[in-house]
Amino acid sequence: MRQSQLFTRTKRENPSDEEAKNAQLLIRGGYIYKEMAGVYALLPLGLRVVNKIKKIVGEEMEKIGSQEIIMTTLQNKEIWEKTDRWSDDNVDIWFKSQLKNGAEVGFGWSHEEPIVEMMKSFVSSYQSLPVYVHQFQNKLRNEVRAKSGIMRCREFVMKDMYSFCETEEDHMKFYNLATEAYLNVYKRLGLGDITYVTSASGGAFTKNFSHEFQTICEAGEDVIYVHKKENYAVNEEIFNDETLAKLGAQKEDFEMKKAAEVGNIFTFGTEKCEKMGLYFTNSEGEKKPVFLGSYGVGVTRLVGVLTEIFSDDKGIVWPREIAPFAVHLIRLGEDMAEAESLYKELTEKGVEVLFDDRANATAGEKFADADLLGMPMRVVVSKRSLEAGGAEIKGRTETESRVVPLSEVLSALTTNH
Repeated sequence: MRQSQLFTRTKRENPSDEEAKNAQLLIRGGYIYKEMAGVYALLPLGLRVVNKIKKIVGEEMEKIGSQEIIMTTLQNKEIWEKTDRWSDDNVDIWFKSQLKNGAEVGFGWSHEEPIVEMMKSFVSSYQSLPVYVHQFQNKLRNEVRAKSGIMRCREFVMKDMYSFCETEEDHMKFYNLATEAYLNVYKRLGLGDITYVTSASGGAFTKNFSHEFQTICEAGEDVIYVHKKENYAVNEEIFNDETLAKLGAQKEDFEMKKAAEVGNIFTFGTEKCEKMGLYFTNSEGEKKPVFLGSYGVGVTRLVGVLTEIFSDDKGIVWPREIAPFAVHLIRLGEDMAEAESLYKELTEKGVEVLFDDRANATAGEKFADADLLGMPMRVVVSKRSLEAGGAEIKGRTETESRVVPLSEVLSALTTNH
């Protein structure tokens, strides 16, 4: 992509109405646009990041047998009344409205009930099970106070997956597979070493305990206690003597950390399916309720968490796997046929390149923008670099650049990868 054709523009100053670093950097870089408190539009660069995260998440879900679908945002009141979760007394984050005919509708904050209702059309016997489905969709939650930039929004992109199993044993097999799949996601995103499977309460989703995936992050809203030797943690809300006894651990085995929740998994058991009438006939001809699980990943929240963690005083430092572009090619000087040729060569070879071909920006402005936007590699073609023998290459976090002959730039970038 030519930067001269990118309709967004970078900003030098932080927005006055944003305190969170992730929102400041993403707005300044033209990744997102703030519509209102807790509501952000994804701009071209931001959408590329989101799509790459979705690709990674989708690949890991499909590896464990989940099929992608997409449900509607409009929610049927009668379906949610079956589980007593339409009432604001039980779920206080609904956005609700009325149709022209006067019927009440909600805007999806979650999709457990609608998906269970849908499965009544497809699950009837043990031969129909198991079923695993996931979707990427905008959720709408009427948060009292949206904060932390895009880490807590009133509208956000979420991956939610649901498992329908014949027995608890079958459910737990998939639950454990999903746990490993989630850990693979965070590893691929560069968060593997600082993300922990964390015991927590079920909150509005289920009365039972759940597991969260918490990433160590000073901007996070949660406090967790990380085991000093084992790779797990406990959320502060259940960090008590009873929980420690179940874990066979002592308080001194843990250390307190600030963290951001980037995923969660819930076991619903059979209760929700019983309330909603999702049953199947087993191999003995007996009528049994389906065993349900739910698994969520906050996609746009991850963008905020990654920005908080992978950034410095100059801007964002994207991990290569989710960077909008692998290379930021900068042309200094208007008549640079060499830069045009290099851009064409790299793109033809499948390298994702943001080409700063702007004629009205100074060298200083281009370098500042490159640091702010945070692509993993920067390649500069200028009169000075050509006189020195080629193009200057520098990683985003490197302090020194090196000159590489133009004919070797592609291989140098590949080797660096």
